[in-house]
Amino acid sequence: MIEQLLTQDNPYRLEKERKTSILLHELNQLTCFHSENCHPYQQILHKTGTDPSASKLEDVPFLPVQLFKMLPLYSIPQEEHYKVLTSSGTTGQQVSQIFIDQATAQLQSRALNVIVRDFLGTQRLPMIIVDTDIMKNRMKFSARTAGTIGFSQFGRNHFYLLDSEMNIDWEKLRLFLEKHEGQPKLLFGFTFIIWEYLLQASRRSGKTIDLSGSVLIHGGGWKKLQEQAVDNETFKRLLYEYFGIGRVYNYYGMVEQVGSIFMECDAGHLHTPDFADVLIRNPETLKPAVIGETGLIQVLSILPKSYPGHSLLTEDVGVLLGEDDCPCGRHGKYFHVHGRIPRAEPRGCSDSFSKG
Repeated sequence: MIEQLLTQDNPYRLEKERKTSILLHELNQLTCFHSENCHPYQQILHKTGTDPSASKLEDVPFLPVQLFKMLPLYSIPQEEHYKVLTSSGTTGQQVSQIFIDQATAQLQSRALNVIVRDFLGTQRLPMIIVDTDIMKNRMKFSARTAGTIGFSQFGRNHFYLLDSEMNIDWEKLRLFLEKHEGQPKLLFGFTFIIWEYLLQASRRSGKTIDLSGSVLIHGGGWKKLQEQAVDNETFKRLLYEYFGIGRVYNYYGMVEQVGSIFMECDAGHLHTPDFADVLIRNPETLKPAVIGETGLIQVLSILPKSYPGHSLLTEDVGVLLGEDDCPCGRHGKYFHVHGRIPRAEPRGCSDSFSKG
């Protein structure tokens, strides 16, 4: 079934009943597979008395996302480990380790492709990556590196905007813009890096860039921006005022479920694709919340084949806004993320950068 879903042009075509049926079947299969092939996961299900065959999506067993910082969890032989993804974290913090085999990596790449193409179309634009060139170790990837590699496939003639000191290389940028004059560009970066090292750096220098007609995709933690009283609308408004960028897409995702990102539509809603879903749970009872009720976000995905990451309870707080009736026309649930639960460790990709 996943092959069928990943070959569709529209990753938001399934309505509630059909989508729920497909996801429940695939997620139950993954629960059984990981239980048979990942001993710690099997022990967790056994000690909690969890039935691996759920009758409803809300009954699919979940792991707290923090568990991946405490245990090496994988369901494939070590010789099949193709790459290891690590979450972002400041010095001294434990990071998640996600063990990926080639089959899972291919599924993740294809899933990301079908989601993003629904927003961008098939044309590959000249691309500005708002970061320094951080691609070093091709076996171990941080969330920031993995995100950059994943989104690089949607552009061409890639230009890294920042030097090793996280400063804009204005002369190289000028040459890049001259080379692609008159063409829209694709920009990608992590939210705080774009804010601090593109927007604020441009403001401080007094230099402006004409990027009219271009599109920007960003994701990662909003914590530092919220501390500066910067919300999503302010972020978009300033990108338009400074650079003329009118199309700005935020996405919600995590290294523990790479590929299953939730893109923000033009109505400002985050969307679940056909092969992934979200549930909102009451933070005290963990019972499923109804539409409009704020709670903890649980993410579901049928992509993780090499590790038991198909059902995860995050530390993020959000609200389900509706299902199958977004003004943008996409089917599936749509939701909003408010931020992290109090005292939760800030671990967004973009939050983790610090000079020195």
